[in-house]
Amino acid sequence: MIVVTGATGNIGRTLVPLLAGAGEEVVAVSRQPRPAALPAGVRHARADVGDAASMRPVLDGADALFLLLGGDLNGRGESPKALLDAAGAAGVERVVLVSSQINATRPQAPSHTRLREFETAVRESGLAFTVLRPGGFASNAFAWAESVRTERTVFAPFGDVALPVVDPADIAEVAAAALREDGHAGRTYELTGPEAVSPRRQAAVVSEALGEPVTFVELSRERAHGHLARFMPEEVIDGTLDILGVPVPAEQAISPDVATVLRRPARPFDAWVARNLPAFR
Repeated sequence: MIVVTGATGNIGRTLVPLLAGAGEEVVAVSRQPRPAALPAGVRHARADVGDAASMRPVLDGADALFLLLGGDLNGRGESPKALLDAAGAAGVERVVLVSSQINATRPQAPSHTRLREFETAVRESGLAFTVLRPGGFASNAFAWAESVRTERTVFAPFGDVALPVVDPADIAEVAAAALREDGHAGRTYELTGPEAVSPRRQAAVVSEALGEPVTFVELSRERAHGHLARFMPEEVIDGTLDILGVPVPAEQAISPDVATVLRRPARPFDAWVARNLPAFR
């Protein structure tokens, strides 16, 4: 049995059907009621990664755990060791953690302190572990969906700074491999797309897919800060803008790890747009 936390997020929505389609018994965990889109035969459980007591009955009988901290869980909750101890006591043998590339490129970033604590707890748990460190997600472009639908405009800072954003579906496939296959224990995979793509180019890709002009408007750092402040904690904003505007070379590098694990190239940004085009129409 495989327990998937964050089952309703960008990664989990792909990972759960992948595992179920491969014949695995899957428990999809979220803090919300059962989503309608879960595949038949997948059990849903309401629990909180930040509360080991809520996770204990979910983990009972599980062989593997997919561990993802979503949103506010990056900043709150009990010690990660409590959850990993509960997993070990329940019989879990394998854990896959979604961390972040930032833990390698900016190891002192205050925004990722809790993720670093989870990495440490996973590595010290005594379980077979795999750590996934993705860069920026292609799905961050969903933030432009409303303005593209209503104004055919993308508003973003640092229009010509290119980063190799990764398709969450690739992260899900790598996670599925690490959860089901041997040979990934003790590994840390940095996951990126196959090419660096600037926000201006991303807007052009959306335009090409729609078959209609989409205007790109470059925001100043100050205006971008105001936009992010509507949904992002203040202590995270400046670090995010630093990565988007002044990335270090490692954050612009293309990792081979998706291709190595999946034995195919990583999906490009235009493939993500093609699958998600209805959001921008």
